[in-house]
Amino acid sequence: MNPVLLDWIGYVASLIILISLLMSSIKKLRWINLVGALIFGVYGFLIGSLPTGLMNIGIAVIDIYFLARIYLSKDYFTVLPIDDESNYLSSFITFYKHDIEQAFDLERIDPVNAEFKLYVLRNMTPAAVFICHKEDDKTLEIRLDYAIPQYRDFKLGRHIFESQRDRFKERGFERFVYRGDALSHRGYLVKMGFERTVVDGRIVYTKPI
Repeated sequence: MNPVLLDWIGYVASLIILISLLMSSIKKLRWINLVGALIFGVYGFLIGSLPTGLMNIGIAVIDIYFLARIYLSKDYFTVLPIDDESNYLSSFITFYKHDIEQAFDLERIDPVNAEFKLYVLRNMTPAAVFICHKEDDKTLEIRLDYAIPQYRDFKLGRHIFESQRDRFKERGFERFVYRGDALSHRGYLVKMGFERTVVDGRIVYTKPI
């Protein structure tokens, strides 16, 4: 094989592995690392380096093992109401402030006057916070719907919007609204079934409960 092409295969594999290490999501890290390891393994065999090839195939097998555990494991989810005076909530928001600000206005997050404020625990670990306010008798405005990066795989969102539906309906609410159009949050909203509209010149996402 052309030596230049071989070099490029090695460069690409190395770049993919480096990118995988930048992922905050364990699932993304494993998938991207798997692709990089497979390419690097092929590269190792092509250049006649058996240790390089075998090591990377071994890494790929490890990635597959942990991905299988992720997809086959059954996580335990539970929802806990947030106390009006929660020191943990304040610390949580402060710790993840920079990340939260990518999609939410911190000045509009008002837990004391919120209609619903909930922790979502995943395997008994606080993984997300959901805060919404009453906009009218039928509508809840989402002020914060944030999952910490390592748990950001849509399971938490589905748990709120599907498993907790009765919690909101019991109070007479029929729809959610989120005001904003942060690129980092757009894909999540679409996955959760929100529809994008423009109201009075502002972008709004709505979803029936």
